[in-house]
Amino acid sequence: MQLDHLNESQRNAVLSTDGPLMILAGAGSGKTRTLVTKIQYLLEEKQVSPFHLLAVTFSNKAAREMRERIASQSSFDLGALQITTFHAFCARLLRSEATYLGLSRNFTIYDTSESKSVIKNILGKRGISLKEVSPAQVQYYIDDVKNSGHYVGAKPDELLDEIETDDPFYDYFLDYEAELHRNNAVDFGGLITGVLNLFDNFPQVLQRYQTRFKYLLVDEYQDTNRCQFKLVKLLADKNKNICVVGDEDQSIYSWRGADIRNILDFEEVYKNAKLIKLEQNYRSSKNIIDAATHVISQNLQRKGKDMWTDNDVGESIDIIECKDDRVEAEFVATKITRLTEKENIPADEIAIFYRTNAQSRLMEDALRKEKIAYRVVAGIKFYERKEIKDLLAYLKVVVNDKDSLSLSRVINIPVRGIGPRTLRKMEDEAIKNDLSLWQMIEKIVEAPDDYKELRLSSKVKSGLASFVSLIQEVKLKDSEAELPSDCYEKILMESGYYENLVAEKSYESQARIENLDELLSAIKQFEQMNEDATLLSFLETITLDTSGEQEDIKEVSMMTIHGAKGLEYEYVFVLGAEENVFPSYQSTENGEEAIEEERRLFYVAMTRAMKKLYILFAQGRMLWGSIKFNGPSRFLDEIPEEYYKWINVGNDRVKNTGDEFNFSQERTVVEKNVTYASKPAVKSSYAVGSKVKHKLYGAGKVLECDGVGQDEKIVIMFDGGVRKKFLVKFAPLEQL
Repeated sequence: MQLDHLNESQRNAVLSTDGPLMILAGAGSGKTRTLVTKIQYLLEEKQVSPFHLLAVTFSNKAAREMRERIASQSSFDLGALQITTFHAFCARLLRSEATYLGLSRNFTIYDTSESKSVIKNILGKRGISLKEVSPAQVQYYIDDVKNSGHYVGAKPDELLDEIETDDPFYDYFLDYEAELHRNNAVDFGGLITGVLNLFDNFPQVLQRYQTRFKYLLVDEYQDTNRCQFKLVKLLADKNKNICVVGDEDQSIYSWRGADIRNILDFEEVYKNAKLIKLEQNYRSSKNIIDAATHVISQNLQRKGKDMWTDNDVGESIDIIECKDDRVEAEFVATKITRLTEKENIPADEIAIFYRTNAQSRLMEDALRKEKIAYRVVAGIKFYERKEIKDLLAYLKVVVNDKDSLSLSRVINIPVRGIGPRTLRKMEDEAIKNDLSLWQMIEKIVEAPDDYKELRLSSKVKSGLASFVSLIQEVKLKDSEAELPSDCYEKILMESGYYENLVAEKSYESQARIENLDELLSAIKQFEQMNEDATLLSFLETITLDTSGEQEDIKEVSMMTIHGAKGLEYEYVFVLGAEENVFPSYQSTENGEEAIEEERRLFYVAMTRAMKKLYILFAQGRMLWGSIKFNGPSRFLDEIPEEYYKWINVGNDRVKNTGDEFNFSQERTVVEKNVTYASKPAVKSSYAVGSKVKHKLYGAGKVLECDGVGQDEKIVIMFDGGVRKKFLVKFAPLEQL
């Protein structure tokens, strides 16, 4: 097998096949090429059976592209080779082993909105107002518990973080898990904790998979959480042939559970691990790489790499100081017009990055004013639209009638007279008789006179009968292996959903009809790609494929920097490089670790640029309803002077020759006069963790403290799970 297309470090990474290996792959260093070649080498030269190799990554797109590249360059059938995502791998494994955990193989996978609905129901049954306890807060807690690797009945594990089971929110977690189990359902996090549960409690199952997967490769390892860390460790414990590929300098997802310790501690977990660094950048100019390297070198939480490139030195970075955020947006729009019209730069080679979505509004206004075509990457996804979720819920009930959440969503869509009170009565009756909601409804339809105490109207009975008849007929079609598209069309037309939209005759209803037609196209395309397509396989595919990727089009791309990871553009504009914006206000309040993650995010933004990088900040910016004067980001001060040109866009906003701003000032050296005031070390009168009592809410524990004296604020978690924030001077509190 020829390896001439690889540099020396990449070849070493490919040829190092046995034992634990960590490949530190810097930005633009040919990571995917190396990983694809390594898999080919294992298959072709080491004669490893595809059945014995597992490669996991984080997006369906990345997994699909890797598999396609290997297939196009290989002469043999890949067969059982699994190149997949963590969630897809665990879903497939759980389908095979579901009975160990008391699930049936046709379990439903709940998405984020469905999980939130379960939480709302739990809080409602406990008599807790959604104003007292936010479902989103509970959902975040549950996600955090699962990201740490915890499941109901988990044993203490030195690899995983311990969970405080006396936290009132833990009771909600227990209720939530019990409800999912009753519904024969799991959520995204439960796919992975379910496998951990399986492996921890059924050693024979773990041994079977350890024996099968002799070689394990993990892409984007810096993005793994503790739960995923334990999963791959368990799988690799027998053979120890584990290869992880990642870049600690691009670990930017702690807010969704990613734990940088996984990559920093790899050599402690595997004492004989080999470390190979890919430090040659093939993407960016030398100027951009050197500047970005200087910035990221300020971080302490890193292995350390010396990135370099053979590319041209390239243009200097432009740091643009703007009068305000409106000037910032106008400057970018004007510059893009010049690039596309005067320099013939393709629009799809230009990107605009921002720290938060809220920053996009003015930028979009400016682009529209300049008649520049653009797309906002990762907007509202197709499968999150109401009419799409409604029809998918119908299909989920067909596949898994124990899915009470999906059933309750569509039982009255279109309207069948089955309101919330009627639904609650049937739910209570189902619980009393130890039946699923579907089983209860079937019994009511079969013998309505047996349930007179429910006092169901004739309209409700008729609606239930037609609904049950429809679902049963589609179930029959599905069991007889009829096409999923036929099942879908039957539900769409015979439920009355489509007819109601046609009758509305509005622009909105027409748009909904077009979306439902597009869903039919999606199902048919799935059938064309899969000979044995079923409703279950279609639903699983779209539930797991949450990437929301769009086809490349000739438009300027706008996105948050988090959404930009893995992408590259010739020309990049980074907006809002100001203190309290980038780094964010939250990070400046949460210590050095948070600042280091912000710096990694800044590094990611810089290294997306191939030819030219523009970094902008505003002297004044409208934030939270008022103008804020934050000053330039500390990260700008970390770029050495030789790598940038500083351009000041002052009060003069008049365009020159129709394509450029008149700059009031241009300079190549930034004045080093920005200081960052440290917060005074003031002790709160309420220590975090201390016990207090409120006259109305009772006993609780202090979670957060902020301010001092008349401005002191504290956050308290009360027994029962209610969280409240108080201004201390007005709160009737007693320290216990």
